[in-house]
Amino acid sequence: MPVLSKNHYVEGVQGKGGGYRLAKEPKDYRIGDILRLTEGQLVPVACLECNAETCKRANICKTLPMWKEFHHMVNNYFDNITLSGLMKYGDKSKDFQ
Repeated sequence: MPVLSKNHYVEGVQGKGGGYRLAKEPKDYRIGDILRLTEGQLVPVACLECNAETCKRANICKTLPMWKEFHHMVNNYFDNITLSGLMKYGDKSKDFQ
């Protein structure tokens, strides 16, 4: 929770019944942003991490294009799910938006 609080995703509530509450509406949160904040980069291989040194084999790597596309797909997937959509999904809705 500290990382979410520090980045203004949640705010602390003092007193009886206190805890944390969302700082914005659930529709304004993308699951991809939350995952990257709490879990770090969503990269399938180390060579795709931000600021990673370019691999000496990158120009001949047969699998790098696959990993790049997979990385794009994963980020795109989670970036298109909102917190409100995820809450609806628990009600068996097929639309995460």
